[in-house]
Amino acid sequence: MPIEPGLWGAGDAYERYMGRWSRLVAPRFVEWLGAGAGGDCVDIGCGTGILTAALLEGAGPQRIVGIDSAPGFLELARARVSDPRATFAQGDALALPEADDEFDLAVSGLVLNFLPDKAAALAEMVRVVRPGGTVGLYVWDYAGHMQIMRHFFDVAAALDPRALDFDDGVKAPVCRPGPLRALFADAGLESVEVQAIDITAAFESFDDYWTPFLGGTGSAPKYCMSLPEEAREELRERLRTRLPTGPDGEILLAVRAWAAKGRVAG
Repeated sequence: MPIEPGLWGAGDAYERYMGRWSRLVAPRFVEWLGAGAGGDCVDIGCGTGILTAALLEGAGPQRIVGIDSAPGFLELARARVSDPRATFAQGDALALPEADDEFDLAVSGLVLNFLPDKAAALAEMVRVVRPGGTVGLYVWDYAGHMQIMRHFFDVAAALDPRALDFDDGVKAPVCRPGPLRALFADAGLESVEVQAIDITAAFESFDDYWTPFLGGTGSAPKYCMSLPEEAREELRERLRTRLPTGPDGEILLAVRAWAAKGRVAG
């Protein structure tokens, strides 16, 4: 899928930055999705295999095909998901290699907002699902209750307006209930539902929160590592004073994803 080069290519860095929280959201999404046992599934933008693994455990599919454009992610997914029902392949979310009506379920986790043509991506998901099948996805609530990033970008933008060019809360207006519902309806999907999935992100210390921003994978880390050392240190210290910190240095932040699903007509 044509995502900005280098944004999400490093699997290990992604795991430290967002993977640990994605791992908590994925099973909640699968439970809400209500996918029955059996059937064929495609996981578009499968990343490191977090959603694929959750589907294998919670939905009982006959097979899952995971597709991603990043070789680093696919390498990690293959290493971590050994279930023989799962296979992984490199591909483009806007031009899937699969045939029409090949799957009972098409899913995508935390990917839609990074695709340049969201309607085309959803149309591809619909195309590969049989009539009566399900299309479902979820995205982080970047503009609202995604406090890991909101604290970061609110502080960064106050110090440097250039940070807004990296802020997914500004760049990804689709990550809200109304736009998601409209996108699914425009794709011809029926019985469309949108649901919030809320978790708590618990950090042992400020360093546990800060260190993943130095990995360069994702919009906020990419911005962070573009700064000269002095500016990065100022951002770090401003964040330290802003974040809600417990008596033992722990930090608890709210994290929300918006999930959407619909049925393919026919």
